[in-house]
Amino acid sequence: MTINPISVSSNRSARDYYTTLYQTALIISSSLELEQVLESIVKSTTEAMGAKAVGLRLLDPSTGQLRLSAKYGFSESYLNKGPVDIKHSTIDTETLCNQVVYIPDVRVDPRFQYREAARKEGLVSVICVPLEVRGEAIGVLRVYSGTMTIFHDEDIKFLSVLASLAAQSIENAQLYESLRNSYSGIVSAFWGTEIVH
Repeated sequence: MTINPISVSSNRSARDYYTTLYQTALIISSSLELEQVLESIVKSTTEAMGAKAVGLRLLDPSTGQLRLSAKYGFSESYLNKGPVDIKHSTIDTETLCNQVVYIPDVRVDPRFQYREAARKEGLVSVICVPLEVRGEAIGVLRVYSGTMTIFHDEDIKFLSVLASLAAQSIENAQLYESLRNSYSGIVSAFWGTEIVH
């Protein structure tokens, strides 16, 4: 297979990054609808970086799989390729150790679990950053390009801040759900009725 020369996307700019971070912070502060927030994050990331696709996956400790929680730019056939199991996905194992992982070509790198599916989808380079809550990785944010791409320090900083915002929104949503359930339990115990949400 012939590998094209590495190129740097001309669509990425500091202005796009600042705008995306600002908009993301506004969405997180104004909404507790986690699905809406995460979908907005992956869409904004794709547009700001001129990426082909972006996926956000959360770790399910009981299965060892990364559950797709938000995505943008993927075909249905790629999304149905199968589960992402950290035992078979070195890129995710490394990222969940709080590392930023870059793969120049996922079509040939053994660290990537679904190389053939990536080839069919037109995915080439990927950068993967951890979603951290209090120093513990709870998932990963992956950005894919359709050409061989170099990701620079400003790209990594942008993605790291965005991943932190995403992790914060997840934590906020979980805290809200916990408080709501506790409130429902207290009211139910006091009045002998159940609150319907």
